[in-house]
Amino acid sequence: MSNVSFMEKLLDGVEVEWIPLGEMGELVRGSGLPKTDFTDFGVPAIHYGQIYTYYGLFTHTTKSFVSEETSKKLKKVDFGDVVITNTSENLEDVGKPLVYLGEKQAVTGGHATILKPYEGLLGKYFAYYSQTREFFKEKRKYAKGAKVIDVSAKDLSKIEIPIPCPENPTKSLEIQAEIVRILDTFTELTTELTTEL
Repeated sequence: MSNVSFMEKLLDGVEVEWIPLGEMGELVRGSGLPKTDFTDFGVPAIHYGQIYTYYGLFTHTTKSFVSEETSKKLKKVDFGDVVITNTSENLEDVGKPLVYLGEKQAVTGGHATILKPYEGLLGKYFAYYSQTREFFKEKRKYAKGAKVIDVSAKDLSKIEIPIPCPENPTKSLEIQAEIVRILDTFTELTTELTTEL
């Protein structure tokens, strides 16, 4: 069973309210950051192209860095923020999230949107939800372009996500955390089994 159907099963029977992403966090559009700005060390940097070629759903470290000077003009990514791709050559990779769990503030550039979750949303919960069929159907509605596909930050903000027990924020976060814990364990087991095969 994949994470996709597994998450849908975990939410089965849970009272949820479908809430637009823009109401669950601030969406900040990135700009700049060509690969020529990369350095061997410095401020952690997340390039949108690496989100679907290098990273999984979350990371504690970045593949790339930029200088302090360059970082000043780029959008900041804090612990728990989610960097989402806005552009790709295929629909699968558009809207792919990367939850940043690094201790040092990172930066990101164009073709990416930073989701800064409000208190009622866990970044990893959203990241796992973004892998479901429901989310895929929603982003397909907003996707524009043929060779290069784009889903804007404005359109991302309209996509509704299932928030458990939104009237009770503490319980909601507990349920989200439990779903994340189960899916983390499931992902680790799947990775181990795949590696052993």
